[in-house]
Amino acid sequence: MSTYWLSSFLEAQAAEQGAAENTLAAYARDLTDFENWVSDQGVDLATATQADVESYMVHCDTQGLAKSTRARRLSAIKQLYRFAFEERLREDNPAIRIKGPGRDQRLPKTLSEADVDRLLEAARASGRNPQDRARNTCLMELLYATGMRVTELVSLPVAAARGDPRMLLIKGKGGKERLVPLSPPAREALSLWLTLRDQAEDTAKARGKPASAFLFPSSGKSGHLTRHRFYMLIKELAVAAGVSPETVTPHRLRHAFATHLLANGADLRAIQTLLGHADVATTEIYTHVLEERLKELVLEHHPMADKASRRRSGGSTSSDGQ
Repeated sequence: MSTYWLSSFLEAQAAEQGAAENTLAAYARDLTDFENWVSDQGVDLATATQADVESYMVHCDTQGLAKSTRARRLSAIKQLYRFAFEERLREDNPAIRIKGPGRDQRLPKTLSEADVDRLLEAARASGRNPQDRARNTCLMELLYATGMRVTELVSLPVAAARGDPRMLLIKGKGGKERLVPLSPPAREALSLWLTLRDQAEDTAKARGKPASAFLFPSSGKSGHLTRHRFYMLIKELAVAAGVSPETVTPHRLRHAFATHLLANGADLRAIQTLLGHADVATTEIYTHVLEERLKELVLEHHPMADKASRRRSGGSTSSDGQ
């Protein structure tokens, strides 16, 4: 019974909600853990009560799981039981009244404009040959120009990039599509990469290899550059750029895209659309990032801040002594 519930729920999430593979894998892990726990208590998913779900959340807490992990697990349980109730697998929903632990709001870490410039310069100079350098430059320019998620970037279909586009059609979470404008440097990098990519494709086709549907093709199972390979590439570029590799990830470039737009006067709703956020509340986090950065700038560079620091350390200024 429990196995049927889980498989049916996951199939529905994939078919009706358009859930990504990573999301489905997370659901499967979280719900399997819950299923195993209730089984150890002598019940199953069909008979578990609100008290059982609450006891499981207490168990997760005593295991030392982070608040965000516990919130995610409860969310999965709630969705499973909502599905079971709607499909009439149960007559009640034992998780509907349970409140989660909430999430600690952490400001996303970002990169300065100077760091991004250094990364882009490193991409133009890094690679074994002109084709590698053109690909690396195109990857980085597109990522910073659009704020795409890394999965969206590496799986871009080549058809979306044909014809020197001013706008790029991106397929995001849940299959939702959005249009994002391309900056002149991104369009230039895209044009050069397409030329070299197509030349390589023509050579491969002459050898009997099938054409790739992806902008960044690969001989691997997925048919395109993998997220893991791009993650490693961006670390290599950070080293070449003299930027700490620990501070550079694909997602931080997405944060940099949003933060830099906001700092330069972009509208929050426009940034929400460009990022593909379903709720503007998700985008609002970048206003806090900007506020923190402005606060840091004042503390680091304002002359009065420097005087206050010296006073706290026991020093004095010339005016103090008069």
